[in-house]
Amino acid sequence: MIKALIIDDEPLARSLVKEYLKSFQEIQIMQECGDGFEGVKAIAQHQPDLIFLDIQMPKINGFEMLELIENPPAVIFTTAFDEFAMKAFEAHAVDYLLKPFSKERFEKALQKWLALRTSQKINPAQDFLDKRTSQPEEHTRVVVKKGTNIVIIPVNQIHYLEAYDDYVKIHTKEGMHLKKKTMSYFESVLDASQFVRVHRSYMINLQELTRIEPLEKDNHIALMKSGVQIPLSQSGFSKLKTVLGI
Repeated sequence: MIKALIIDDEPLARSLVKEYLKSFQEIQIMQECGDGFEGVKAIAQHQPDLIFLDIQMPKINGFEMLELIENPPAVIFTTAFDEFAMKAFEAHAVDYLLKPFSKERFEKALQKWLALRTSQKINPAQDFLDKRTSQPEEHTRVVVKKGTNIVIIPVNQIHYLEAYDDYVKIHTKEGMHLKKKTMSYFESVLDASQFVRVHRSYMINLQELTRIEPLEKDNHIALMKSGVQIPLSQSGFSKLKTVLGI
């Protein structure tokens, strides 16, 4: 038996997938979810082989949901994205159904996945997540998992970011959160006029900066409102001065 989940905020879209799946007796729908919060819990509970996932949903989008899962299952996207935007998915062997999709298109996508599953040639969802394009809402917030809770952090509440192995530590007034991303990712999505990469391991929110202080020789530190001292590399110091206009 193949376990599947349907995660989509549109009841009609969920009903359509259920109807089309009647032709595939080997696939059992374990649960339907109306948003990404429900999806995260359902995936943890059922450990599905496959999920049918919408991208644009309330609360958190489909990509943000997948990033909260340690080992994401195989995904067939069901989306209203235009075809040009979806070309990136094709390059990484992630199939998608462009709404409104026909039964024939649905069956083609599913047969493709079944064939890949049999040959064990499915690319991990994490490979796709590392390469996909960020969505507009991700420039203004960061979604993290804290225990069993999902936390949405507005970027203006971030004090600074710190590299930590394969993760990034996100420091806020409330404490520290971990996100499985790279510093380069945050450098590409956060507003460069507000967040500056001042060191290989640190990026600061200029709104939280109080002053820059010299250390021995040509070294400097950034003093944050919280009292934390952030080391500045020479290139980071130069970049910081440019952004501050000094």
